[in-house]
This record gives sequence, C-alpha cells and structure tokens, in this order.
Amino acid sequence: MKDFPIVCIGGSAGGLDAYIRLLKNLPANTGAAFTIVNHITRMPTRLHEVLPYYTAMPVELITERLLIEPNRLYIIPENRDLHVCNGVFHLKPISKPRGWPDVITVFLRSLTCYWDGQLIAVIVSGYDGDGAEALCGIKEVGGITIAQKLSTAIQPDMPESAIDSGCIDFVLAPEDIATEIARIAGALKSK
Repeated sequence: MKDFPIVCIGGSAGGLDAYIRLLKNLPANTGAAFTIVNHITRMPTRLHEVLPYYTAMPVELITERLLIEPNRLYIIPENRDLHVCNGVFHLKPISKPRGWPDVITVFLRSLTCYWDGQLIAVIVSGYDGDGAEALCGIKEVGGITIAQKLSTAIQPDMPESAIDSGCIDFVLAPEDIATEIARIAGALKSK
C-alpha cells in the first residue's frame, strides 16, 4: 500500500516556466512523490534533463513498472498514457492520438482509483483544458486541487479550464503552489 501523497503537475505550452518556478521553491524532502504530466505526443521530452538543475530531488523519466517513491520527481515520456497500480507506473499507448491530448485527465482518473495516499492535482500553463474533467473526481476522493493564477501563466487556457470546472481549491502563482504543497505535505507527515 502506498500512503504517501502524490502530486500530479499537469501542463503544456508555457509549462516549463511554471515547473521551474514551482520546483525552485519546493523543498526536496516533503515526503510526496511528484509527477509532471506534460502534453508531449510526438517530440521526445527533455524535462528529465532540464529540471534537475532546479530541484535536489532525483528526476526520472518514467518507464514501465517504475516503483513510485516519495521525494522524487517523475516525468511522463512522450506519446504515452500514464496509469498507476500497486505502487508502480504503467505506460499505455496514448488513447487520444488526434486532437488535444488528455494525458493529464487519464492519469488523474487512474490516481483516484488506485492510489491510497493524499492526491494533489496541479494545473499550470497550457493550451486547451486537459485535466479539468478529472478535478471533481479528485475532490470526491478527498484530494486537493490547485490551478496556476492566470496572470502568472504564459498560456492560461488550461488553468482557466480547471477553474471553470468549479472544483479548484486554490488559485496561486507557481511559487505559492510550492509553499502550499509543502504545507499540506508537512501537515500529513505530522499526523
């Protein structure tokens, strides 16, 4: 059983700016596992090469059956849907190969079914509205939802869609998202 928190940070266009600002302000020892789910369908991601410069957490590109551990940052590979089961990641062929991807929604729905610990869903800069459809489900299982403050997002479509879902707990700048995640994780550790 995995009972530590898992944080899904979903983004797309402009997401790199948000990821960097968030990670630079996030302690490396929160006790949570972090997953960046970025819209990449055709181009290989380089996030696992770029982001280690901004966090002391180990950063890994997700592979099939990779064990999920706290105080680590995981990156979704291109052209895959991401799922969890029994404390490991599972990669499947992308379910929506045409149009705007819904990889964030797919992963969040998997978490609501198969993760025992606290869920934290974060939606940052990006086009379209991936993730928004799963946010109410995150709330229904006691999870916490956060959207990037629109004025701080390079591309506000995704956080705006998240806010419009009516299921967002906090609307914050990336630096403040980091502070809130650390506060939530700290409160869980002290229980």
